Amino acid sequence: MEPLHLVLVESALELVPPEIVHHEVVKKHAKRRGKKPWEIILDKSVHYYAMLKLPNHHKRGRPDIVHLSLLNALCSPLNKLGLLRVYVHTIDNRIIFIDPSVRLPRHYYRFVGLMEQLLVEGKVPPNSDKPLMTCRRMFLHEFVDEMKFGYIYLLHEGGRYVSPRDLGKEIVERIERGEKVAVFVGAFPHGDFFEDTKRLANEAVSIYPEPLDAWIVVSRIIEGVEHALNIYEKLRLREPSSA
Repeated sequence: MEPLHLVLVESALELVPPEIVHHEVVKKHAKRRGKKPWEIILDKSVHYYAMLKLPNHHKRGRPDIVHLSLLNALCSPLNKLGLLRVYVHTIDNRIIFIDPSVRLPRHYYRFVGLMEQLLVEGKVPPNSDKPLMTCRRMFLHEFVDEMKFGYIYLLHEGGRYVSPRDLGKEIVERIERGEKVAVFVGAFPHGDFFEDTKRLANEAVSIYPEPLDAWIVVSRIIEGVEHALNIYEKLRLREPSSA
């Protein structure tokens, strides 16, 4: 069975951009960590005043959103059963390809260190022939063309309303018909999707009339698919009957 493809789009995950590498706040933080300014992850909680000079600064510098969303996805039963593939599209147009077996650090600062290594080196582990994560510079439309998705849902509060369970049923029905289904979830703190991102989707759908945190959306979508596949009932039937 074709897995569900979950894409965190326009994610607020990036290295400190060239425009602010010489800002005093950035330089002090990099020195404290023993790294070069362009080798550290942009983080609004640390680099806020430097970020004010950046375009779309309200959408940037929140790696914690990606961290929590990935933990929700990769620790799910759907992923453990091999029925989920997860990707991260960053706001500076990189695509992170993630092996479903990867075990991400639960601790935020260890996660940040891992992402810094990935974005600098291009893969983790750096010297592995079979890396658990790879990163490529690629526009979202190039990624979509390469993956050849059959149908793309964009989660947006202004889209067609559908409950998570009903959306899960729709997704599973499409997959069972042989379609390669992708779900786009925005992993940024404020604002709207870029128009180019919206145009890539077949339709926008909403599971709640107001914006929700990305990791909540991720968990609800995955749970909807799990229920549509009757995963929990099948697992229960596998258990040995009690004497």
